[in-house]
Amino acid sequence: MNNFRIGQIVPSSNTTMETEIPAMLRAREAILPERFTFHSSRMRMKKVTKEELEAMDADSDRCALELSDARVDVLGYACLVAIMSMGKGYHCTSQERLHKVTVDNGAPAPVITSAGALVDGLHSMGARKIALICPYMKPLAQLVIDYIEDQGIEVEDSIALEIPDNIEVGRRDPAAPVEIASRLKTSNVDVIVASACVQMPSLASLPQIEARYGLPTVSAASCTTHFMLKSLGLETSVPNAGAILS
Repeated sequence: MNNFRIGQIVPSSNTTMETEIPAMLRAREAILPERFTFHSSRMRMKKVTKEELEAMDADSDRCALELSDARVDVLGYACLVAIMSMGKGYHCTSQERLHKVTVDNGAPAPVITSAGALVDGLHSMGARKIALICPYMKPLAQLVIDYIEDQGIEVEDSIALEIPDNIEVGRRDPAAPVEIASRLKTSNVDVIVASACVQMPSLASLPQIEARYGLPTVSAASCTTHFMLKSLGLETSVPNAGAILS
């Protein structure tokens, strides 16, 4: 089979994952034979607060059910901080629960969370120490750092932009992380995470950061694409999307 249906569970105010994931897979179509279509279901969320994130996560089962009605081949949960704010290791719980929804609906599909994909991607690159950029308020940023460190990866430095409005996060310039990265302490790190948030655009910045700072650079979105392709048994290759997809 050469055609694959990509399902995404997205916060209602998220616009970036439905831009960046298709952009990466369309670029891949220029060099490899597989073709992709894209299908989304939305969970209500406007402000990135712990309370809204918890309420939103409870809605993810409905989204998984809707997407499995469309017989998607893989399902991505496109909100990193929603998973990481629910407790350490929660990506495993979420992935298992949502996969069971697809199984019970007679349309089993692998489920990937962007949180689990970021951790998996960093491990696959052998990263032990990272520096990251995120748009979150500082308390949520600390939850993300603690979550990643619980998975055995040290966060040497981080920049939290403190933007609570999710729409504003999505309106940021995709090249902005190139300059922001200059403020990170990177002398001891293995990998830079240009955006530890699937709503903060960064795809255009990944190859630029690698060229400027000489370090492999990923985003939550590029790691999600990597994990999706891996789950489908496909070559994890995308042009101009950073080290993990090269």
